Amino acid sequence: MEKFKLSIDGKELLVEAQSLAERANGSSLVRYGDTVVLATAVMSKTEQENQGFFPLTVEYQERFYAAGKILGSRFVRRESRPTDEAMLTARLIDRAIRPLFPKNLHREVQVIITCLSWDRENDPDVLGLIATSLALGTSDIPWQGPICALRLGKIDKEFILNPTYEQREKSELDLTFTAVKNKQGLLINMLEAECQEIKEETILEAFHFAKPHLEKIAAFQEQIIEKNGKKKVALTETARDPELETEIKKFLGEGLEKVLYNEEGEGKISELRKELLLFIEAKFPEKIKFASNFFEDALTRIFKENILKYEKRPDGRKLNEIRKISCQVGILPRTHGSSVFERGKTKSLSILTLGSPGDVKLLEGMEFIGKKGFMHHYNFPPYSVGEVKFLRGPGRREIGHGMLAERALLPIIPDFEEFPYTIRIVSEILSSNGSTSMASVCSSSLALMDAGVPIKNPAAGISVGLARGEKNFKILTDIQGPEDSYGDMDFKVAGTKNGITAIQMDVKIDGINEEILGEALKRAKEARAEILERISEALEKPRPKLSPLAPKIFVLQINPEKIGKVIGSGGRTINQIIEECGVSIDIEEDGRIFVTAEKEESAQKAIAEIKNITREIKVGEFFQGKVMRILGFGAMVEIAPGQDGLIHISQLAKERVNRVEDVVSVGDVVPVKVISIDEQGRVNLSLKEAKFQKKN
Repeated sequence: MEKFKLSIDGKELLVEAQSLAERANGSSLVRYGDTVVLATAVMSKTEQENQGFFPLTVEYQERFYAAGKILGSRFVRRESRPTDEAMLTARLIDRAIRPLFPKNLHREVQVIITCLSWDRENDPDVLGLIATSLALGTSDIPWQGPICALRLGKIDKEFILNPTYEQREKSELDLTFTAVKNKQGLLINMLEAECQEIKEETILEAFHFAKPHLEKIAAFQEQIIEKNGKKKVALTETARDPELETEIKKFLGEGLEKVLYNEEGEGKISELRKELLLFIEAKFPEKIKFASNFFEDALTRIFKENILKYEKRPDGRKLNEIRKISCQVGILPRTHGSSVFERGKTKSLSILTLGSPGDVKLLEGMEFIGKKGFMHHYNFPPYSVGEVKFLRGPGRREIGHGMLAERALLPIIPDFEEFPYTIRIVSEILSSNGSTSMASVCSSSLALMDAGVPIKNPAAGISVGLARGEKNFKILTDIQGPEDSYGDMDFKVAGTKNGITAIQMDVKIDGINEEILGEALKRAKEARAEILERISEALEKPRPKLSPLAPKIFVLQINPEKIGKVIGSGGRTINQIIEECGVSIDIEEDGRIFVTAEKEESAQKAIAEIKNITREIKVGEFFQGKVMRILGFGAMVEIAPGQDGLIHISQLAKERVNRVEDVVSVGDVVPVKVISIDEQGRVNLSLKEAKFQKKN
């Protein structure tokens, strides 16, 4: 199979189409540097009737062999449940490709992306986007791609294409664009960003910088698809049924507009949908699917027409108006920090817990092994939308929303050197009616301040929507349920008064142009400023002191060479201190020791013992030592925890001693003087000099 090459900022993008997974409908192998990704796309032979949604699944698979690693427990040395990072990559790809499938495609489609090789420089997620686009584009699966994808960073005012991991750590911006090219030009159809409080103009500048490169990637894919693409499967268009349409319209009457513009919103829409389907099932049982599609299309049409022509929103708000906001802090008595943020019928409760440095999350994945000291977790219980469902572990949506809020908050979290706590925030969504992830950003900021965490600035988030017509468009601030369902875009922006910290954009249409992007960013900035005012009214800045319920952390620095003494043989010394003092102790390789305790007295006791262990013993000092062992030539005496010295038999008494046991026994506490320390740090003691000087 022919290989295709494209140079991107001096690096070659290599593509092989339909070369490995021959029985898939489409496949593509993409390489950038030494990172290699395989994407496959398979479509079922039969249609999935009356599902009410497009049956697409996207799976991203990390393989430890790609990084030359064997990870896992001693008993399980293979990959199992996807990591959070793998789920987030799958969501990223899903959000980019899903809007481009035709509405009348009802066959199940599965896309699997596998990282086969990882070079520790180039992230496989952008390669996965391109590989997926080519796998779908060259397949016979109906799809309106290709999509082009790029990651952008910015260091020292210069944009960087597809930055390496090392560059991303220094960058003030980590931005992923995907776009499609059509008659209108290049349209953005997915955007995700993590930023260091940057200005809105920087996002627009980033797109201007990326645009020619995105167009180049699009043209490159079109060339491959034209040469290797299969003929697309023909889809049967659902024929219009004037008789049925008349029956539906007669049954609904003014009902559609009434339920759409009703305070109960989605609940009333669901009830009317059920009534319609029962009515059609009784008269035309074979046409249920048509009726359901007609119902949804009619709602979308009514919603968009009223927005575009009359700027009429379902709840009567102006296009730039935010729902009523209320904030409460310190509502839970035994937590370290808590708050409730309410915007309309969306309500998020965030609870903050402070832990010791040892409470960090240990990460073990293909791309990263290390520690994570700040965590945000998001829960979406079924009662938040008035439903009854089985309770399971967090799914992709919960993980995705939790990580979006975590990325939005991370730039405001104090550095570990300044605030050596592990921080975990859990956001419980109590009620949902639009943009709960952005509500969790707001409630989490308040919980941080309520706990006394010295954050740099509070953060807030908002979601703006879109109704796009043939000749005009309207941006909607603070979209709620029906506006999310029947609108064209969900554009989430979080940040502080200084700038943006996170963005996530999804569309239901082919994409948005620069004008829409600019207007959406402007509207989100205005809304964010208003929300931050409401937050400051509840709590203007972090409380001056940490919650009294939070653990106390004390830091001391020791000589790294003495870490072994603190730990002791088999951990005996450190475990003894932990048990006796009721503390937790974490030691860094540079000699920093973190002592965490509920009470300061316990911590100070442990610190005193550590200082005693690590103190520099000097010649001439006196100690009360405990005899630990008897040797033929002397006695080993513990003069400090983990610090022993030798009393040679000649130093036990002024007169000659024949047997050590004649003077001391194991367990005796005796006065000793340090008489010398040799080059290897061994301490020599004298009992006779200590007694003699004590008498004098």
